[in-house]
Amino acid sequence: MAIEIRTANEDDAEGISEVIIAALRTTNAKDYAQAVIEQVEKSFSPNAVAALISKRMVFVALEAGKVIGTASLDGQVVRTVFVQPSSHGQGIGSQLMSTLEQTARGLGIEVLRVPSSITAERFYKKLGYSVVREAFHGEERTIVMERYLMNSDFA
Repeated sequence: MAIEIRTANEDDAEGISEVIIAALRTTNAKDYAQAVIEQVEKSFSPNAVAALISKRMVFVALEAGKVIGTASLDGQVVRTVFVQPSSHGQGIGSQLMSTLEQTARGLGIEVLRVPSSITAERFYKKLGYSVVREAFHGEERTIVMERYLMNSDFA
């Protein structure tokens, strides 16, 4: 089935929330303590996601009209890239990232940064992102990565 990627709207908030929480509980739980997962989940309730949609450029990946992935651009920072665990390995995350990168280029952004989870570090490395530093928010370890978009072989 074909995947559609479009800008998210407030009606997508519940579907986005479901995808993020499923990914946190299934995929990220392998790399983070349960307490960290529960804390992060609080930031992605449907109401919290609706608020993010009003502040960032949020995109959704849809299959048969159902949200199966999301990613957002907050200035030059990539945030909340998640794919429904049952849809992993199908290139949906890469398609979302391509959309973000094309959008960023169109805005004249030269460098994209991403605060990556431990879980997603390999994914971003495959897309050409390099580790800049690590950050800790309590027990949550984040790997800050970046990729130069302008004059890139991938441009």
